[in-house]
Amino acid sequence: MSSPENEVHEASAQFYAGLNQMANGDAGPLADIWLQSNDATTMHPIGGRDLGWGKVQASFQQVAQVASEGRIKLDDQIIKIVGDLAYELGIERGVIKLAGKQAIIDGRVTNIYRREAGKWKIVHHHADVSSAMLEVFNQLVAK
Repeated sequence: MSSPENEVHEASAQFYAGLNQMANGDAGPLADIWLQSNDATTMHPIGGRDLGWGKVQASFQQVAQVASEGRIKLDDQIIKIVGDLAYELGIERGVIKLAGKQAIIDGRVTNIYRREAGKWKIVHHHADVSSAMLEVFNQLVAK
């Protein structure tokens, strides 16, 4: 039988696999790991915040439309579990091309998972603002 910590590690691996697919143009797999409710929230490295699964999903799809050649990994991972909630701290590192412009990813991250119906789902993702990514998105919005 799997321990809760192993289960959260597996959920984290699934989230980062989905994040990498999003960083290469396909945000679809993220739906499998996110809690699809009004409780879902995110604060992206491009700034702002999204409340509710519909807005979270739309924000990832927006990034996927301009993303390619992305590689994102989580370093210095720490996981703590309290009942049916878990949080994960770490440093996201990698690279992504947004509309053909390369941006380096190197920032702190906090992810919160919640156990629903026996499965761990991510309910919140908060990454430091990335000036490199924000600059590219601001250029896209200005066009």
